[in-house]
Amino acid sequence: MTTPAPSLQRCSIARTLDVLGQKWSLLIVREAMWGRTRFAEFRTRLGIAPDILADRLARLIEAGVLERRPYRDEGERERDEYVLTDAGRALTPVLAAMVGWGDEFRPTGFGPASVYTSRTTGEPVRLAFVDASGVEHSPADVVPVRGPGALT
Repeated sequence: MTTPAPSLQRCSIARTLDVLGQKWSLLIVREAMWGRTRFAEFRTRLGIAPDILADRLARLIEAGVLERRPYRDEGERERDEYVLTDAGRALTPVLAAMVGWGDEFRPTGFGPASVYTSRTTGEPVRLAFVDASGVEHSPADVVPVRGPGALT
């Protein structure tokens, strides 16, 4: 196994992709956000092979996105369920950004499959770039600049 280039070791996107970049990982997180917690629920909803699902769940647990909790249905043996951690719930804007991009640039003609809303009001919400003084900026007006951790 080779060590990644120093620029990749410092790159936030590369480190995130190490956790979430495999096929199925973000879909498992999406299902967990919809309240699914059990292996069989993930398999049924996603149509994923059990060995791949087990691998992705283990990786998400190792990365701190999900945690394993035991449960027992009446008359059944103890099993594990998979629950989002704070790190997993913090992926909400990532998924919302992907939904927004997919709805705009890869539409199905059926409308959005997910609509993000305020928990308290039920009103739809959207992602935005907002500066420290509360001013919202168009994505066209936002550019990335190198941060203190970047290699020059």
